[in-house]
Amino acid sequence: MRIYPAIDLKAGKCVRLRQGDMEQATVYGDDPAAMARGFAQAGSPWIHVVDLDGAFAGESRNRQVIAAIAALPGLSVQTGGGIRTREDIQTMLEKVGVARVILGTAAIQDAALVAWAAQTYGDRIAVGIDAKGGKVAVKGWAEVTDTDAVQLAMEMKTLGVRSLIYTDIARDGMMTGPDFDRTQELIQRTGLDVIISGGVSELAQVRRAKAIGAAGIIIGKALYTGAIALEEALREGETAC
Repeated sequence: MRIYPAIDLKAGKCVRLRQGDMEQATVYGDDPAAMARGFAQAGSPWIHVVDLDGAFAGESRNRQVIAAIAALPGLSVQTGGGIRTREDIQTMLEKVGVARVILGTAAIQDAALVAWAAQTYGDRIAVGIDAKGGKVAVKGWAEVTDTDAVQLAMEMKTLGVRSLIYTDIARDGMMTGPDFDRTQELIQRTGLDVIISGGVSELAQVRRAKAIGAAGIIIGKALYTGAIALEEALREGETAC
């Protein structure tokens, strides 16, 4: 199982939000690339980067910062936030140099784009499903739709998507543990690679994620507060994919 240390970008800084609220941002560093370098030095081959400004604006706002992180040797970056056109996808993968693009709002608004991306780039495309009460939220989590998270996941499978990232927004940044039940349902019903995210707070949750068959787990605030040591999390995950 892959471990993904998380870096959320707001105005070029490394921050963490509470339940996706941009007004509740805690700044953990002014140099996201240095933060990513530290994660890499701890042994992490992957970094999960979200452009929060881009998610709200509908277009990338921290592209140069993401490029600096992607340029670090031996590090693969998956990133999302404001990536909503073919040009956006091509730029991030072919020019910025990230390993994987995450489509969120675009997944629910533009099925043709998702199908094209999955067919063109395969494993380099993932869909982020962020939900409140089981319903999908879009546009930086600012709007909650009537679409059920599991329903959307099944639709993404028919479009050729292979990887999902599932986040329970109510748990994100709250250190209360992720939504294992719905994540397990997604794994069992879709057969896709599902990465669990939101509220990870202790190593036992990393072990549980692996036990239910998650392809990966994203860890954010717990790393910044010291609740989880990245080296220990990597050891927990290394026996799987």
